[in-house]
Amino acid sequence: MGLNHVFSRFNTIHFNHCLQLHGDNVKKLPKHLREAQIPTDRTHLIADPAKKPRQRYVQKDGKCNVHHGNVQETYRYLSDLFTTLVDLRWRLSFFIFTLVYVVNWLFFGFLWWLIALIRGDLLHADEEGWTPCVENLNSFVSAFLFSIETETTIGYGYRVITEKCPEGIVLLLVQAILGSIVNAMMVGCMFVKISQPKNRAETLMFSHNAVISVRDNKMCLMFRVGDLRNSHIVEASIRAKLIRSQQTKEGEFIPLNQTDINIGFDTGDDRLFLVSPLIISHEINEKSPFWELSMAQMEKEEFEIVVILEGMVEATGMTCQARSSYLDTEVLWGYRFTPVLSLENGFYEVDYNNFHDVYETNTPACSAKEMAAKQRDGPLLPQLSLLSPEPKTHTFDPLNLLANQDEEEREVAEDRGDSNGSATALEQVSILPDRLPK
Repeated sequence: MGLNHVFSRFNTIHFNHCLQLHGDNVKKLPKHLREAQIPTDRTHLIADPAKKPRQRYVQKDGKCNVHHGNVQETYRYLSDLFTTLVDLRWRLSFFIFTLVYVVNWLFFGFLWWLIALIRGDLLHADEEGWTPCVENLNSFVSAFLFSIETETTIGYGYRVITEKCPEGIVLLLVQAILGSIVNAMMVGCMFVKISQPKNRAETLMFSHNAVISVRDNKMCLMFRVGDLRNSHIVEASIRAKLIRSQQTKEGEFIPLNQTDINIGFDTGDDRLFLVSPLIISHEINEKSPFWELSMAQMEKEEFEIVVILEGMVEATGMTCQARSSYLDTEVLWGYRFTPVLSLENGFYEVDYNNFHDVYETNTPACSAKEMAAKQRDGPLLPQLSLLSPEPKTHTFDPLNLLANQDEEEREVAEDRGDSNGSATALEQVSILPDRLPK
């Protein structure tokens, strides 16, 4: 007993020591590897990993979540310098705007100072009878100020060019021409940047969620769009794309494959008169990518629906584009949008507080394909019930037929005053076999 007790005590101490070492090692592991695993005789029960959040292809505000890396041909950006300047951020635009003007003034100021230095105006400016190229230009600072006055056409009247300086006259012409070009380019960039139509897209709204429900006995995918401004979008049109990974029959994997979603292109419903919020509907038919997806299958799918609204701004005539997207978790099965339009005294009022609201409605959980098959079989059932309301057999039972017609025979016997009702019944039975289907 004593020896067994010693061995038991030793095993307990060794086990606790191993647990302590294991605990120290576990603390050094990452958090997702510290989860306890339950061993079994044949395998390990591992907890299902949490579903990672989906990465959007297009953000809710319309920005495309794509970054271009390892671009070696950067000279292509300089070939379209105007667009490059317009696409820059505001702080870089202000910096480049200021830098271009300052460098231009300094460059021409240096040329005016160089002309004065070569002609000797800086040395003989105070001598009587000396005609300088530019009067009162005696340093680089004064040449810089003269360059600013020339290009901005301020004309204070203190520093002026004389007629006995042909090189100065040529430089004046060059600075005037180049200055006009710089003004046109920089002011044009700032004007286009301020009046960019993407700022107009800030007042175009998309619902937070898309819904799937039955409309006119057809399964439909729907989302809502609206315009907050009184100035309308002219020639507005909308289209949608389904973004999801796909593997071809040959085994090629296509990440972020784009598939068109028909929202009325063939019927003209994609052209909108966006005066009040509209519900855009996609009929889930044989050509739809959601044709065979049920509610349970939709929850397992990973996809993203990108919607694009385009049109011309009524005030400026420039083309505007607004974008948004819906992940698979943002598509609600069995819901409809809450109405937002109401009739007031002499006008229609839109309540944007309910713009994103939805309510639950009865919607079959099966796919649109299965629903269409049930609807095709449905109209046949009433016709069959009218033709054969009760199941019939081809066996003949005279006793049952006599029992069913017993009351009718009694009424006939009473009307005729005939006491021999059994003979009448036998005559009925003899006629019935001729009426049976052969």
